[in-house]
Amino acid sequence: MSKATIKQVAAAAEVSTATVSRVLNESDYVSEEIRERVMAAVNRLNYQPSAIARSLKQDKTFMIGVIIPDISNPYFMGISKGVEDVVGPEGFQLMFCSSDENPEKEKRLLKLLQEKRVDAIMLATSGGNDLMIKQLAESRLPIVLVDRKLDSDEAGQNLDLVAEDNTEGALRLTTRLLQDGHVRIGVVNGPTRSSTGRERYMGVLKAMKEYGLKSEPIVYNGDFSTEDGVRAVRKFISAEKPPTAIISLNNRMSLGVLLEIVRSGLRIPGDMAVASFGEVEAGPLLKESGLYYIDQHPYDMGVKAGEILLRRIRDEEAKPIPVYEIFSNEVNRLS
Repeated sequence: MSKATIKQVAAAAEVSTATVSRVLNESDYVSEEIRERVMAAVNRLNYQPSAIARSLKQDKTFMIGVIIPDISNPYFMGISKGVEDVVGPEGFQLMFCSSDENPEKEKRLLKLLQEKRVDAIMLATSGGNDLMIKQLAESRLPIVLVDRKLDSDEAGQNLDLVAEDNTEGALRLTTRLLQDGHVRIGVVNGPTRSSTGRERYMGVLKAMKEYGLKSEPIVYNGDFSTEDGVRAVRKFISAEKPPTAIISLNNRMSLGVLLEIVRSGLRIPGDMAVASFGEVEAGPLLKESGLYYIDQHPYDMGVKAGEILLRRIRDEEAKPIPVYEIFSNEVNRLS
C-alpha cells in the first residue's frame, strides 16, 4: 500500500495543501472546524509528514548529535540523560555516537553529523581534531564541549564548555592518600592527548609537590578502559617496590583496578589502598574497602549542557559569550 500524500489529505479534507501544512506545522491560524477536518483526514489516511521535507522548510532537523568516548560508561550516560531531559520536551532528539577514544573515528563522526544536518553537537572529544571542530563552529554549527577541552586554548576559546575541575579534584584525592601515610603511589592515568588525562595527572603531581615529595609516582597510561586498570595493577604489583596505594583517574579504569586487586588475593585497603576519580558502581560490594572517590555530577552537567544547546540552536544572543561552566568535586570514602 502506497503512502498517502499531502495532496490526498487536502482532497479528503476539501482544503488546500497550504492549509494542511498550516495545521500540521501550527504555523498560522485556521478555524477549529477546518483543523478537525484536516486531522480526521490525516488519521483516516495514516498520513506521515516527510521529516526531510519538514527539516528543509524549517531549516531544522530537531536532531542533536552526541559524540562521547565510551557509550557504555555510566558517567557519559548520566550526562546524556541530563541533556535529553532538557531538550526532549522541546522536540529535539539525540543521535548518539561513540568515538571509542579514537581521534580518527571522532573525525568521521563529526563529518557524518554535519552531513546529517544536526542542529547542534555535544562533544566529549578524544583529542586531535581541534582544526575540524573550530571550522565546524565557524560555520555556525553550535558545538558544546563536555568533560574535555580542546588541545589548543585558541581553538576552544569561542566554544561553550561544561566540565569538572580535574586538577583540583585529583589534587584533593591524592592528598587524602598522602595524609594516610602513602608515599609510594601508583597512578592509572588516561591518554595525555585528552585534557582530562593531562589535568588530572597535573593534580596528582601538584599534591605530591605540596606534600614535599620529590620522587614521582609509578604511572600507567591507558585509554580509560577497565582493561587498563587490570594491566596497571599487574604492572604495579610486579615492581621491585610496589606502591602501597593506587589512584585511578577514571571510573572505568578504577573498576579494573578493584577487580585485579581482588583477583590477586590482596586486601583493600590493608595491602593496597585505592582512590578513584569517579564513583565505581561495584565499590560498595567490597567490605570495609576504605575506597576514596571523587563525587561527580554527570546529570547536572548534562542539564547545563542541554540548556546551552537550546540557547545556541535558538540563536537567542546577537553576540554570544561562551559559557564556561566548571563543576567542583568533593572526596568521599566508603566505609
